[in-house]
Amino acid sequence: MCTEDDAPLSRRGLFVTGAAAALTLGGVSFAEAADGAAGQTTTRVVDGTLPPGSPDFVYLPVEVPRGIAEIRVAYAYEKPEVPPGTQGNALDIGVFDERGTALGGEGFRGWSGGARSEFFIRGDEATPGYVPGPIRAGTWYIALGPYTVAPQGLAYTVTITLTHGTPAPTPKPVYPAERAKGRGRTWYRGDCHLHSWYSDGRRDPGEIAALARAAGLDFINSSEHNTHAGHGAWADAAGDDLLVLLGEEVTTRNGHVVAVGTDPGTFVDWRYRARDDRFGHYARHIRRAGGLVVPAHPHATCLGCNWKFGFAEADAIEVWNGPYTPDDEVSLMDWDGTLVAAARSGRWTPAMGGSDAHREPDAVGTPQTVVLADDLTRDAILDGLRAGRSYVAESKDLSVSLGATGGRGHHADIGGRLRTRADEPVTVRLDVRGAPGCTTRFITDQGVLHTTVLPQSGAGTVEWRTTAANAAYVRAEVRHVAVVPFFPGPLAAFTNPIFLG
Repeated sequence: MCTEDDAPLSRRGLFVTGAAAALTLGGVSFAEAADGAAGQTTTRVVDGTLPPGSPDFVYLPVEVPRGIAEIRVAYAYEKPEVPPGTQGNALDIGVFDERGTALGGEGFRGWSGGARSEFFIRGDEATPGYVPGPIRAGTWYIALGPYTVAPQGLAYTVTITLTHGTPAPTPKPVYPAERAKGRGRTWYRGDCHLHSWYSDGRRDPGEIAALARAAGLDFINSSEHNTHAGHGAWADAAGDDLLVLLGEEVTTRNGHVVAVGTDPGTFVDWRYRARDDRFGHYARHIRRAGGLVVPAHPHATCLGCNWKFGFAEADAIEVWNGPYTPDDEVSLMDWDGTLVAAARSGRWTPAMGGSDAHREPDAVGTPQTVVLADDLTRDAILDGLRAGRSYVAESKDLSVSLGATGGRGHHADIGGRLRTRADEPVTVRLDVRGAPGCTTRFITDQGVLHTTVLPQSGAGTVEWRTTAANAAYVRAEVRHVAVVPFFPGPLAAFTNPIFLG
């Protein structure tokens, strides 16, 4: 075993990749172990300290010789006490192979963030979050992500172990089908923001699928943090009754975006900030892979969660994330503020919701996005979400229907536009089921213009009359009883708008 103390943080190692600044440390060599016998292991240990103000990513080069069957990496770091209000140490980890660390390149082999203290990769298998495959000779890179650094610095230890031998063959991944047994054109329920043990979740795909079925879902989306390594793990969990879309939660330092329904095996890089002007490139990459670009929890208060890239590239916005909280209320109101301009231009961004469930007691399908689609297929579901033919509900027990009818019999539903004269009477109708004790609200560009308390049965029909001159759009909310005076109650459901005029 060899120890390399205080790996140097030299200026020569600092470089900019066209995105976030990164630092490359001195390399680790296994040259003298190149002729090891099958089954033999060789270990190197690297110690170092990252100072406050370190770059977002620090790369530790590892010279891997030929004849290696497995690479295994473990790491640990100190977590000293810090004064109240001061960020302590948090260090993420991942790895790139001999193809390098170029932004968007082919070298990515896995990421576990701060969820695991060790990982391995070999030809036939890898730690969840990492991509199995051959351990080719060349310079690999352990990627360290100092998410936060305490004033004392971040002291770390990385242990790399190589096992000699013939690489095991890599099985071809099997992906879930892009079609399930649908019911024709109807409303399908889904949860597009979920985490398994392939990132920082604690459930396996089978457990998540069982919970999705119990929650009445027709489709889900795999959205692991910064890795596509779990895409091939969902085939057995899917079935005729559950469509599994594949994606990623691209977790940058300036906000998170969920890629929904991308082609199997699509990796989306996350190593940039808003100031690097790279998000547009990767948003287009998601769309070229057939997916939707969905900024997640844009006003969340966790470090790095607040969305700073703007919404010009968004296909939809996740305004309700998990159990309803004040930051969701801010996201909803912020999104509502975009609808006035959308009423004029005709270009608008739909809203959706997702559970962001990781582990118990996180509830899969709370909330769930209910989308009108031609069938239960990847393309049809994405088309419905993109068009805003959807609403968000807290559970399978709650359903809503919103429509607007003009004086000449013209009609529009959620996500549509009612063509009508400015002074022509418009009747807006909302049908609700499964919302006992809740209040309905009609919201327009003027604000809340009509409210009704539903009966204890939770079922009711509400009608309201307006004109395009008085309402550029109308959308509906179903709210629980208020818990804070002068503030609306938590959402039970909300719809995307119908535009008028």
